[in-house]
Amino acid sequence: MKIESSVAVVTGGASGLGEATVRMLLANGGRAAIMDRPQSNGEHLAKELGKNAIFTPADVTSESEVSAAITKAVGAFGTIHIAVNCAGVGAAMKTVSKSGPMPLEIFSKVIEINLIGTFNVIRLAAAQMQRNQPSDDGERGVLINTASIAAFDGQIGQAAYSASKGGVVGMTLPIARDLASVGIRCVTIAPGTFDTPMLAMLPEPQRQALGAQIPFPSRLGRPSEYAALARHIIENVVLNGETIRLDGALRMPPR
Repeated sequence: MKIESSVAVVTGGASGLGEATVRMLLANGGRAAIMDRPQSNGEHLAKELGKNAIFTPADVTSESEVSAAITKAVGAFGTIHIAVNCAGVGAAMKTVSKSGPMPLEIFSKVIEINLIGTFNVIRLAAAQMQRNQPSDDGERGVLINTASIAAFDGQIGQAAYSASKGGVVGMTLPIARDLASVGIRCVTIAPGTFDTPMLAMLPEPQRQALGAQIPFPSRLGRPSEYAALARHIIENVVLNGETIRLDGALRMPPR
């Protein structure tokens, strides 16, 4: 799919991997709806980027809010060709600790946002995409999800996070197969350790130590590198039903 003149919805688009993806899309002639929480930087970012970006505030777990955001994007730009799911949360807690078992609501919340929220956006975006006129290859849309290498190498305290991201990996192929008949692709990126706002809160020595664990390059991944892979997925019609690790050959130790 050509990015030029295409319309994308990017969840978590106001910061980190999502913001880098929005900037990449606009730099290549696309338009983007920044879907993020109302209290995020989304409105300011949309104003900075100009007429080819809008802010569509929504909680990804809410059917009504995501539907409204997609309706707003379609109203502004005509349709949706691309959806990139970058919204997500983390929670570090052991299954059982000295204070007792992990509260079930913490596990449920991570699953709700990372997995159910991703699927909620997928199904509603795909419903719009299937109305598009197909390209010469018969393509109507592209879905890109964000998992994590924690889906494969979950560390101590990552049961909830790993389960949510493992779910994203697990549904990638079935969704690609579900949507093949209408020409919509589904691909997932599994990033390693990236320099995002979540890690920005750590002290610099700790950030450097995390980067040093990566075989090559021995540094934190850059959001622009995630966006570069997203661009390739959009433009390469044969990429479908796959999860791609983006981790510098990192395999996470137990802790």
